[in-house]
Amino acid sequence: MRHTEFWARLDHTLGRDYSRVWADQFVMAELGGRTARQALDAGVEPKEVWRAVWSALELPARER
Repeated sequence: MRHTEFWARLDHTLGRDYSRVWADQFVMAELGGRTARQALDAGVEPKEVWRAVWSALELPARER
């Protein structure tokens, strides 16, 4: 997964405006106590970040 696909999925899930706020503020234990944006900026693969987001938001299996 590329960064562009990650952001497109998050935008689709939360809406473009809120997805950016959420990615900057919601801390996830699965990402070592980081936000999605912090994890991506630290070099964590977008697919791994998406898995954490998927779990945190309790999205349906089809969104995985």
